[in-house]
Amino acid sequence: MFTLNLELVGNHPKFKKALDFAANVAVTKSPALIVGETGTGKRALCQFIHQNSNRRNGPYQIVDCSMDPQDVENLILGWREPNGKFHKGVLEVANGGTVVFANIDGLDEAFQKRLFTIFQELPDYEIDVRLLATTTKNLSKFVGAGRFHRSLYTYFSSTQIALIPLRERGTDVEMIARSIAQTRAVACNIPQVTFSDDALNKIINFYWTHNITELRAVIENAVENSSQGLIDINAIELGEKKAESIAVETDEDGMRLMSLREAEKLLIKKALIHTSENRTQAAKILGVSIRTLRNKINEYRSEGANYFVNLR
Repeated sequence: MFTLNLELVGNHPKFKKALDFAANVAVTKSPALIVGETGTGKRALCQFIHQNSNRRNGPYQIVDCSMDPQDVENLILGWREPNGKFHKGVLEVANGGTVVFANIDGLDEAFQKRLFTIFQELPDYEIDVRLLATTTKNLSKFVGAGRFHRSLYTYFSSTQIALIPLRERGTDVEMIARSIAQTRAVACNIPQVTFSDDALNKIINFYWTHNITELRAVIENAVENSSQGLIDINAIELGEKKAESIAVETDEDGMRLMSLREAEKLLIKKALIHTSENRTQAAKILGVSIRTLRNKINEYRSEGANYFVNLR
C-alpha cells in the first residue's frame, strides 16, 4: 500500500481538492502538468499519481530538465559511450510506467518541438508511458513570449494540477511541523518532542519561501538543538533565510496585515512571478520605472531575501 509523503499531508480545502483531482487523474492515461512553488510537493504528487495508477508496478523515471541540455536530451533519448556501449533513454526504460519531466520550463527551446513530435510517435515504437511534468513557472506566459513550444504546453496543460504554497495552508503548517519533529525525534532517540506556544507562532507566521523543503530543514535542526525534547522559540533558527515574516493580525476582510515594506516586497515578487520574471513587464504592472524595480531587487538581494537572491 502506498504511504503518502509528508508533502501530501494536510486538510486545507484547496490542497485536498488538488489531491482528490490527482487521484482521479491517476486512473486515466492523460499527461498532466503539476504547478507550484519550490518545495510544495510537486514530485511527491507525481509519485502519488504513479502509485495510484494501473502502472504502479511499472518503472518510474524522473528527468530534471534544468540540467545541461545535452545531458537532458541523452537521458530522454539515450546515448552511446565512446566504446560503443548504448544506454537506453528513459522513454524506453520506463515502458509500461511513468516518466516525470521535472522543471520542464528549463527544457532547451530547440529541443521542445522535437520532443513533442517524439511523444506523438511513441505508439509507433510500441512504447506506452505515462508522461507528467512539473514547473514553478507560468508556462502560458512563456508560450506568449515565445520561450516554450505551444503544442508541448497544450499537451501537458490539458490536465493541470496546482499546489498552493505552504504559507497559505493555515493549520497544515503546524500539522506538518509536528510530523517532521516526531519523525526526527525517533531518529535521534528522543522519546517525545513538544513545541512552546511562542515556537509554534513563529513557525506558523513565517513566510516559507521554499515551503515544506525549508520547513523540514528548520524543524529537524530544532529537534536536534532542543533541550529535553522541548522546542522553544530559541530552537527555531531561521537565520540567514530571512523569508518575509507576516503579522498574524487579520482584518475584517480576512486579509493578513503586514508592514508597508513587506507588502511592497511581496507585490514585487508576485509581479515578477506573474510575468515569468520579465522585469520590464513587472515594472509596468507595478507602475514604476525599470530602474526603480532593479534598485529594489538589488536592495532585497543585499538583505538575503531568498527569492531575489536566486532571481535570474
